[in-house]
Amino acid sequence: MQALTRPRTWGAALALAYALSLSPTAVAQEIPTIIDVEGVNFDTRLDIDGRSYELLGSGLFTYMIWDAYVGAYYQASGFPRPAPLGDVPRHLVLEYFHAIEAEDFADTTRQGVARNVDDAQLAALSAPLRAFNASYRDVAPGDRYALTWTGDELRLSYNGEVIHRSDSQALASALFAIWLGDDPAQESFKQDLLGRSR
Repeated sequence: MQALTRPRTWGAALALAYALSLSPTAVAQEIPTIIDVEGVNFDTRLDIDGRSYELLGSGLFTYMIWDAYVGAYYQASGFPRPAPLGDVPRHLVLEYFHAIEAEDFADTTRQGVARNVDDAQLAALSAPLRAFNASYRDVAPGDRYALTWTGDELRLSYNGEVIHRSDSQALASALFAIWLGDDPAQESFKQDLLGRSR
């Protein structure tokens, strides 16, 4: 009988060890904290003003035959469904592969907003959009712009430095719509950012 008991004991011990290896704590440790998009790293979770933001999706934006930039889209934890045009706290990061002048950003932003709002909304956004566009700077390869709506404030950041602030939710939604609205700059990029293409 003793010879039969020992294997059962060892079997139980091994089963327990395996079960512990699959505990929520162990599984959580295996969740990646960084993703690679075309050689560019993005965090899968961010902390902004003490609030946690989780990555929804990421992707590559192409222009004609060129890889233009990569991006990652986040929403505040607790908002797992994409809501890029609502009041949900959200964050979009873009890293560029080529040099681009500030005026080109301003022109593209004006065009992108105009595609996604009606004439009355565009007129109402004229002054805040003009102030936003004036804050753009030239970028070099590897530079980043980030657009954030905290729920109370719109921010534009350049390589981590906040260079514009606004309390206009309407402007925030119009700007996010450039990539995530009904008429986005690129539909496939929008789907990537919303995590729908995987």
